[in-house]
Amino acid sequence: MSTLRFGAGIWHFATYVDRYATDGYGPPRSVIEAIDIAGKVKDLSVVDINYPYFGGEFTKEQIKVALDRNKLGVIGITPEIYTREFAKGAFTNPDAGVRRRAHELITEAAEQVRFFGADYVKLWPGQDGWDYPFQVDHGALWKNSLDGVGQLASENPDLKFVIEYKPREPRVHMSFDSLARTLLGIEKIGLPNVGILLDFGHALFAGESAADSAQMAIDYGRLFGMDVNDNYRSWDDDLVAGSLHPIELFEFFYTLRKNKWEGVWQLDQFPFREDSVEAATYAIDFLKAAGRGLDALDIDALKAAQSKHDAIGALRIAQKALFGAF
Repeated sequence: MSTLRFGAGIWHFATYVDRYATDGYGPPRSVIEAIDIAGKVKDLSVVDINYPYFGGEFTKEQIKVALDRNKLGVIGITPEIYTREFAKGAFTNPDAGVRRRAHELITEAAEQVRFFGADYVKLWPGQDGWDYPFQVDHGALWKNSLDGVGQLASENPDLKFVIEYKPREPRVHMSFDSLARTLLGIEKIGLPNVGILLDFGHALFAGESAADSAQMAIDYGRLFGMDVNDNYRSWDDDLVAGSLHPIELFEFFYTLRKNKWEGVWQLDQFPFREDSVEAATYAIDFLKAAGRGLDALDIDALKAAQSKHDAIGALRIAQKALFGAF
């Protein structure tokens, strides 16, 4: 088995609120506290960190000290372009001043990426989009989305910018809502340092096959990162990876292996009521078993079954490899 690297969004180790438990599912934690908790997950090597840093006023040097004592690196920085300040959008906000503020915030995040030697700036413009018919000029909205990303990528050619698409939430319709639409936008931008972060759960939520989406992103040379989790398809539940759709997740990993895609297998989970260390460890144990399953997969037999579109034969081969790896 090739050496697998595991990561997680630092928010996995924070505490959460929702519209019902507005007092939270635990006492608030700072990013430093979250890093120290993440350090308890023995197989974790990197984290994705929100910017600005949550829970207090911290310098990047203080963050680095916390990371070092927990033997963690940084894979990406996620600027918070989805908070109240950007309620009407970041790249697509009708106020040009707010669009400039989003640009400034992401530019600051880019400096953090350089400092930590991270892989990318992750863009999740969750407030970009619309909610009602006739609310927006769709042409202008899409142009602002592409212009916003394109300007950042052209100003920072040394960095990668990854777009994490999602169908909806918090907007009813997000601008970057699917693999196909996001890929079209990236190709329109036409810069080599803009790519996709494929979230397995977002693909499920969008009615996609994550394996198919990964193959298409790879074919266009745009798969720069990935997240894994699970959901019931009707919402972005961010449950523990492998808990609901293990075979589809295994096919996703097979697609990455088949294409020699090298990258971090990263958790994007929200353990509202579970112990965050236990949830991460449990998920990583599944990912490690999936890696063993890939090693055990009878590739020739699988290819023969696929050449005949033999669904039962292919499933039998995949299930034997995956479930025999536990």
